[in-house]
Amino acid sequence: MAQFSVNTTRLDPYKNFKFRVTWDGKPVAGVSKVSALKRSTEVVEHRNGGDPSTSRKSPGRSKYEPITLERGVTHDTAFEQWANKVWNLNSKDGAEVSLKDFRRDLIIEVYNEAGQLALAYKVYRCWVSEFQALPDLDANANAVAIQMLKLENEGWERDHEVPEPAEPTLSEPAV
Repeated sequence: MAQFSVNTTRLDPYKNFKFRVTWDGKPVAGVSKVSALKRSTEVVEHRNGGDPSTSRKSPGRSKYEPITLERGVTHDTAFEQWANKVWNLNSKDGAEVSLKDFRRDLIIEVYNEAGQLALAYKVYRCWVSEFQALPDLDANANAVAIQMLKLENEGWERDHEVPEPAEPTLSEPAV
């Protein structure tokens, strides 16, 4: 069975290093890492008194794991501004949380090697449960300073409006 319906000769799955995150209709600057989209469903075990000594299993509640976004520290304040909508130090009483707009929907887009949009996922009703403004600082290290947002969410789904792109050959330019 072919893994790709349009590019039937393609053998390799998509790579994990070409992606973009958008919120409020705009790309988020500098995102270098996004954690996995993960959903788990609890197992409910039950049995009738006259059943053999084994349990039946059925699905229970489902939950969506938090998503983390990481990027290098710059002067862009988008992460900090969103985190401050959940808790803003030194606000007047009752204004520490922005109840009106602390949740956002995200779109996570995955691109093929030619830079064509291949997959997209919509992530719903996200809010910041953890914000790391600066990492551990170490004068003996040789690394980029990373900011991190941990986003709680109420679910995600694949955007089926995004079709598999027709991948170009070397003789034709990418669209």
